[in-house]
Amino acid sequence: MLGNEQVSVAGTMSGTSLDGVDAAEITTDGETIIAFGHSTYRAYSAQERAVLQQGLGQWPDTLDPSISELVETAHVHVLQDFPDVDLIGFHGQTFAHDPQARGTHQAGDGAILAELLGLPVVWDFRTADVDLGGQGAPLAPFFHFALAKWIDAKAPLAFLNLGGVGNITWVDPRFDKPEQAGALLAFDTGPANAPLNDLMMARTGQPLDQDGALAATGNVDEAVITQFLKDPYFYKTPPKSLDRDAFSGLQDAVAELSDADAAATLTAAIALSVSQALSLCPSQPSRILVAGGGRKNQTLMQMLAATLPCDVQVVEDEGLDGDMLEAQAFAYLAVRVLRGLPTSCPSTTGVKAAVSGGTVSRPQGVNLKITP
Repeated sequence: MLGNEQVSVAGTMSGTSLDGVDAAEITTDGETIIAFGHSTYRAYSAQERAVLQQGLGQWPDTLDPSISELVETAHVHVLQDFPDVDLIGFHGQTFAHDPQARGTHQAGDGAILAELLGLPVVWDFRTADVDLGGQGAPLAPFFHFALAKWIDAKAPLAFLNLGGVGNITWVDPRFDKPEQAGALLAFDTGPANAPLNDLMMARTGQPLDQDGALAATGNVDEAVITQFLKDPYFYKTPPKSLDRDAFSGLQDAVAELSDADAAATLTAAIALSVSQALSLCPSQPSRILVAGGGRKNQTLMQMLAATLPCDVQVVEDEGLDGDMLEAQAFAYLAVRVLRGLPTSCPSTTGVKAAVSGGTVSRPQGVNLKITP
């Protein structure tokens, strides 16, 4: 177990939007962010994305081993771009998430990555949380707390990540530690890019609505939205989490709409689910900082600004990298795991008590290097 040394660590994230692998380096002691380093991205090809799509909803006992191998190969490829780090935080690829029943499934074996890269790898971040009654998600909130300190925030604010699923972290930076009662509240807001991306692929052959251009030309179907917002999930007390396909019925709901109207309606669903989420926060945040691919959708950002009762900014306004926040988060969490520090707590995942969740795999004969 580490002391309080500063560690150079690369973290990875391959989200439920199945676009590719983000990898980013930070230097941290697991509490304070010391510095941000190099980052890179490896896109999945159309063929690889099609293979990964076949794994959605699959559990380890039914997943084709070649799909796990694809995940591992892609991550080894991107992590070779970080020759000077001491440690890897490997999230893997989520294919199924059902914490109330079967648990959570992220494909990819960290022990294989450790041998291939010759570095210690921290992975399987979610299982311990689920085993102790937590949702296993979201796991970025402890990093968001550190980011709030990094940007010297003085009042409660929120980080909104719009990946395949949306999630929000309400942060009160006046607390000293993220696991303290009242410091954080985090939960999944609802569907984000996943249903919109699936619609675009099915209707146009394109992986996403670039800049929200198609949605900007359409009209929102209010009847679909009204029915959508009746879903019991939106009124469930957080913490709470969703699987990528929890709102798969949205595709059927917009099936008879034109391409533009369907895109506009799904985009509005994202914005309005975030609005509903804010009503569940302890207090109205002073502002919302948006990360993830959704922040590049100008139509969505305009809908958020028109719908939410506080300022909406992209995280770049604070000098952060909205493409890499989740990869950076798993780098940060990896160091916390090695130090035995909590990575989740009751207010972020609903776990019974603060828990440090993760498996550490070391290649034979290789010890963790520590930066001076």
